[in-house]
Amino acid sequence: MSYELQALIGMLELLTVAAAEVPTARVVPLAQGLALIPVTPAVLSALQGDTAVPKPGGGAGFGWHSAGFELRLAAWSKAGPIACVEAEYFGGSGTQRAAVWSDGRIVLGPLASGEFEPVSAEGTPISRALRRLGGFVGPGRTDEFDSVGLGAHRSTAGWAVG
Repeated sequence: MSYELQALIGMLELLTVAAAEVPTARVVPLAQGLALIPVTPAVLSALQGDTAVPKPGGGAGFGWHSAGFELRLAAWSKAGPIACVEAEYFGGSGTQRAAVWSDGRIVLGPLASGEFEPVSAEGTPISRALRRLGGFVGPGRTDEFDSVGLGAHRSTAGWAVG
């Protein structure tokens, strides 16, 4: 079974305001007051703006976004922290990346975990980013990822259609 996600995560109110600037964006509420915007190809294109040239090696450690994308995240983060996350898993192994912007700059990351790497004592990159956003491990849950409900869909496209 596979899992893949490319998304922006932040407080529901922040993402609602941010998404108003991107007609193709869909805000999906998560637990703990958080929400996500699935970064579909249409959303990515809109976020890249006039500076759609990818940064060497990918922006903030991500191979799929540009300087324009990061400028938009930096601007939004002046109203509150916002994370950019990605995950790809198949058969129980995979990768994660996460970075958090706040006050116009990256304040966490970029963090990455590779395939077959052990999880650090601090947690996975996405769980660490969620913690920076105010997420926590809920009762009976294994980590922040599980607690906010990121397992509800198996793909970015699944999040985009609900």
